[in-house]
Amino acid sequence: MDSPTISAAHEAGFARHVPLVAATRDGLVESIHYGSAIAVGADGAILASAGEPLAPFYPRSSLKPLQAVAMVRAGLVLPADLLALAAASHSGAAQHRDGAVRTLTLHGRSVADLANSTDLPYGVAEREDWLRHGGSAGQVTQNCSGKHAAMVATCVINDWPVQGYLNPTHPLQQLVAATVAELTGEQPAALSTDGCGTPLFALTLRGMARAFGLIAQAAAADDGSAEAAVGLAMQQHPDMVAGVSRDVTALMRLLPGSVAKDGFEGVQLVGLPDGRAVAVKISDGGDRARMPATVALLEALGVNTEPLAAIATAPVLGGGHPVGRLQATDFLTRAEPTGPAPSKPVNEAP
Repeated sequence: MDSPTISAAHEAGFARHVPLVAATRDGLVESIHYGSAIAVGADGAILASAGEPLAPFYPRSSLKPLQAVAMVRAGLVLPADLLALAAASHSGAAQHRDGAVRTLTLHGRSVADLANSTDLPYGVAEREDWLRHGGSAGQVTQNCSGKHAAMVATCVINDWPVQGYLNPTHPLQQLVAATVAELTGEQPAALSTDGCGTPLFALTLRGMARAFGLIAQAAAADDGSAEAAVGLAMQQHPDMVAGVSRDVTALMRLLPGSVAKDGFEGVQLVGLPDGRAVAVKISDGGDRARMPATVALLEALGVNTEPLAAIATAPVLGGGHPVGRLQATDFLTRAEPTGPAPSKPVNEAP
């Protein structure tokens, strides 16, 4: 059977993204990354936006802090570094690999209980070091192993079956689904499976931003909630959330009180301690465009982004020398939020 044509896909509904980030070479625009973006207040009101931030998308690994909140609500108690690892897309350094094993060992389990996919370490330096010492693709080296170890631990704590813990009907995944709906204020527009095997929900940028604002605000209040526990763990151990030379780790170190998480296919979320938050989706999945657009959103909120200058842009090189720059466009002056209305909040009466 022939695959759908681009025109057919367009008729099915492409999001109306706008230019967010451009690369220039000697004054000429060489590449443009389109996408959608949003900044929301603590009350969920839209403060700034571009493109189609109310269109459903897959948040990918930016869901991990929400999944971690669900696990803490289910009784998961871990040292802060291991809880941060539960919300991580880690680089695969020794501290990450050892951390996943520690989580399993603390609960009488082993790597054999993991159900995530296999992969080499995500970080370039970590991958090269792993291969240089004879390593191969495995479940512990896969960037989601901390989350999966925590999922196994949560099953043990609740006497839930460990086998089949990724099935959407499993009690753990049912709790995760309910928690995601509560924190985002949305019911998923579609369901799928993430690269590591966990259930994946299609949500909006506004819903995801709302969730990150709640987590960061709870952490700032240190109110004893599961949201606070996850947010504080990520802030205290940003190296466990990502790793050396990763921009998400750098952002949380440079912007105290923030809770940040990236996701594959060009996704970035940042929650601020006052409950405001920003969310970005790069339409072509280009990873390099995430942070320039995100920093532009933070600046629009009045956040001092001078400490973020090193991750807000990148040089375009010619012969090893800068001849241009990757930087955000003035996208927030171009577009108002468009697209379908968000799903009805789960607590709203019919």
